[in-house]
Amino acid sequence: METKHGRNSFFDGGLLAYIGWRILGFIITVCTLGICFPWAVCLIYGWETNHTVIEGKRMKFVGSAWGLFGNWIKWLFLSIITIGIYSFWVGIKLRDWKAKNTIFIN
Repeated sequence: METKHGRNSFFDGGLLAYIGWRILGFIITVCTLGICFPWAVCLIYGWETNHTVIEGKRMKFVGSAWGLFGNWIKWLFLSIITIGIYSFWVGIKLRDWKAKNTIFIN
């Protein structure tokens, strides 16, 4: 069971790494005009998840950009044909996809 400073639940990522991953995600998204946004999401969320320990169990993100890309296209299409109404559910769907692709490794 992992502990840090006597705690069983903690985050062990650093500020500079966080800033670096966010900048990289932003650059990827801007340079590809948003096409690679799912890849940026996976990079950032993967880093956050892989540095999180809950009740002594380290979490791991196992999702892929390709898996998210298919959903992203579907959600975009549904948002367009519903004149933006479906976009209210996209945040919830994204959180659900993240949860489905997050596991404990120990």
